[in-house]
Amino acid sequence: MSEFEFDPDLHEEQLNKGPKPPMAYRFRGFLPVVVDVETGGFNAATDALLEIAATTIGMDDEGLVYPDQTHFFRVEPFAGANIEASALEFTGIKLDHPLRMAVSEQHALGEIFKHVRKAVKSAGCKRAVLVGHNAFFDLGFLNAAVERCEIKRNPFHPFSCFDTATLGGLAYGQTVLAKACSAGGIDFDGREAHSARYDTEKTAELFCAIVNRWREMGGWPPV
Repeated sequence: MSEFEFDPDLHEEQLNKGPKPPMAYRFRGFLPVVVDVETGGFNAATDALLEIAATTIGMDDEGLVYPDQTHFFRVEPFAGANIEASALEFTGIKLDHPLRMAVSEQHALGEIFKHVRKAVKSAGCKRAVLVGHNAFFDLGFLNAAVERCEIKRNPFHPFSCFDTATLGGLAYGQTVLAKACSAGGIDFDGREAHSARYDTEKTAELFCAIVNRWREMGGWPPV
């Protein structure tokens, strides 16, 4: 059995050890963590990672999920990184701003992963699963940075993810983050968009709204 497969016998054994937090049973033992990156382009192998934010997802005793803690870093481009002028214009990132206070990829990922591992353990889960809006993009840049930094203990599943663009299309008929949030009754300020922190927190609100709406409509876990 690969480490990414679900073992029902092992899960039953863990259940018999006593009650766990409700999140441990909701997503097959995976903890959703919302991630957003701002970058110097579209190629994860060559283009710079400029910002990264991660919001852990919690669950109350009633089975409703909510955005928990957010961790955010501005990131120094790695040596030799490509940065497209059009990407900076789109995000509004000013690399030479005196208050940017960017850190290395190693530091940013190290701090975020430390908090994610703590949240995974606290939730009784076995690993984190990335949630993103067009999640393949964020996961690709995250995995590329992990490889560059030679991080051996990545708390995220390497290829599985939840995509709120898909979920937003299903729940609200909208795949654009701002429009999906609006359809879900979530305030969205376009002037704040394309900041990793803001987009992460709004994506987390959207993800939680959809998961909770599904539960209220009779989805798992039953009310």
